Order: sequence, then C-alpha cells, then structure tokens
Amino acid sequence: MLLGKKRKLGRRLEEISTGEKLTLTEKIEDKDLLLFLGLTNDANPLYIQHDYASQTNYKKPIVPSIMLTGIITSAISKYMPGPGSHIIKQEIEFVKPVYHYDTIQFLFEVVKINQERRTISIQVQATDEQEETAIKGILEVCPPQHFESVDED
Repeated sequence: MLLGKKRKLGRRLEEISTGEKLTLTEKIEDKDLLLFLGLTNDANPLYIQHDYASQTNYKKPIVPSIMLTGIITSAISKYMPGPGSHIIKQEIEFVKPVYHYDTIQFLFEVVKINQERRTISIQVQATDEQEETAIKGILEVCPPQHFESVDED
C-alpha cells in the first residue's frame, strides 16, 4: 500500500484553462481484454467468442464499453487534471463498436470551468482507425485539492 507516502498531485482549478486539449492513442490488445474480463468475471460471449459474435450485427467480438470508460477515467486520473481528481458526472455515448486490435485516438478538451462548484467540464471524443467517431461524451470533474501534508514538490 502507498499510505503515508507523498504523491505528486494534478493541477489545481486555477491552473486549468478552457480550450486545453489532450490526445491519447490506445491499441486494444488481447492481454488487456483478458485481464479486464478476468478481473470482472465477465464471460459475455459478445466480448470473447468469435463464433457467437459472427452471428450478431457486430460480426466479430467487441470491446466492453466499461473497459473503454476505464481508459477515459484513467486519462482523467493520470493527466487531465491528474492525480487527486475525481469524475462526479459523466455522459458517454458509444456511437459505434470498438473491436479487438483497434487503435483508438481519444481527444479530451476542457470546455467549461465552474469556479463556484470548483469543477471543470471535459469533452471526450474517440475515433477509430477510419477516423470515425466511436465514443463521445462529457465529464464533470473535480480537480485535486492540494494539502500541505500530501502535496509533493
């Protein structure tokens, strides 16, 4: 456990500007899918069985939407605004399926800063290799609170 250790926190509300952007590219690999499905004990045949998925409208196995949501959540926690931040509301639409081995590019943009609530709104859009939108959404995020006892310089 990391209890008691000082950790670098993400940026404060005052350090964030409307229009800031972050781009991340993620390739969906078998190892990531199997690890996720193993941890969640999810054996949905649509995610792992080619023979089943081939009979559906998707034609091949798809990536679980909650796994894609995890990639989005991780980007907020790691980069924008970073460690110590927390998503308090999210609206995510999965416009088209993401398949195994797809490379997805995520674009995050700060679209609103609410000083009164001390939150920021981040728009997210993910596109596939054909540059078609696969995911779009909006997140309301509380940037980290900085305290002397846990903030590392």
